[in-house]
Amino acid sequence: MTEDRTVLLNILKTLSYEEGDFTLVSGKKSTFYIDAKETTLNPEGMYLVGKMMYKMTREIPDIQAVGGVSIGGDPLVSSVVLVSYIEKDNLMGFLIRKEPKGHGTNQWIEGGKNLKAGMNVVILEDVVTTGGSSLKAIEAVEKGGYKVKGVIALLDRLQGGKEAIEAKGYIFKTIFTLKDIRTE
Repeated sequence: MTEDRTVLLNILKTLSYEEGDFTLVSGKKSTFYIDAKETTLNPEGMYLVGKMMYKMTREIPDIQAVGGVSIGGDPLVSSVVLVSYIEKDNLMGFLIRKEPKGHGTNQWIEGGKNLKAGMNVVILEDVVTTGGSSLKAIEAVEKGGYKVKGVIALLDRLQGGKEAIEAKGYIFKTIFTLKDIRTE
């Protein structure tokens, strides 16, 4: 494990992981919860996530933009786009609303003026469980006229998300899995 990955894992375990009784977005019950925003909104955590996700994005050919569902995706997209700029790259970013705002341009995608129809994009996720949220994001982005190549996640809870995403023909990459967090 690289030093950056070790540091990020420690931040994730310390700030984002907690045990108790929780209901997940999928509706499933869990004895633990991973609030990745605690990690992605920490300065060092945000930088390391951005650096790693940027590298993973660039391993997929011809990606021109990264996007994520607000609110969990906001720090991911911001950090990857910032690292892209530091690397003198031109990777664009966009955010996906959970629903159109109902006024103004009434769009699902924010940042669209930086994008061109048909662009190859990747969806960034903080935590993937069943893959349902990722697949909804993919659907919204493809309806917007962009070509989704895959999903990159900070953490895969290992509850079928990877398989659901790959079954639809998309690439799935993750920095960590639940096995990295729960090493007992």
